[in-house]
Amino acid sequence: MADRKPRASETRDTETRRKPWAPPSHLSAPPAPDGFVHRWIRVSMRGEEDKMNVNSKLREGWEPVRKDEYPEYEAPTIDGGRYEGIIGQGGLMLCRIPEETVAERTAYYGGRTREQMTAVDQDLMKEQHPSMPIQNSRQSRVTFGGRGRDSE
Repeated sequence: MADRKPRASETRDTETRRKPWAPPSHLSAPPAPDGFVHRWIRVSMRGEEDKMNVNSKLREGWEPVRKDEYPEYEAPTIDGGRYEGIIGQGGLMLCRIPEETVAERTAYYGGRTREQMTAVDQDLMKEQHPSMPIQNSRQSRVTFGGRGRDSE
């Protein structure tokens, strides 16, 4: 009797297709763990450390991602200094934050934006005159060109 391979090993799902060539990304990163988001944070600019930016991001809840947390992922690391062993590239370091913190931050800044828009609207309405009311519409419309030439 001939050696036969199981039918399951012959399906197309087990074959991997070749990816088309694309220029390499300088900021590729390993996938974030479930419940987290990755982001590149500026550590230095033009060769000078940007401590103010890093400290503000760390206070917001961002935490640096270490290379040893992703042994299977080939990534450049910061070689020396305070952030040695952190995944980094060209003055940036990879950081992560929980998704719920991102949602809370988005809601906070959304509320601040609404408050500012309300203040601007109220300031604008104070300036209106009864004979020339101001119409404040924030809706946009899509229009297409005028009528075409009349056919002859």
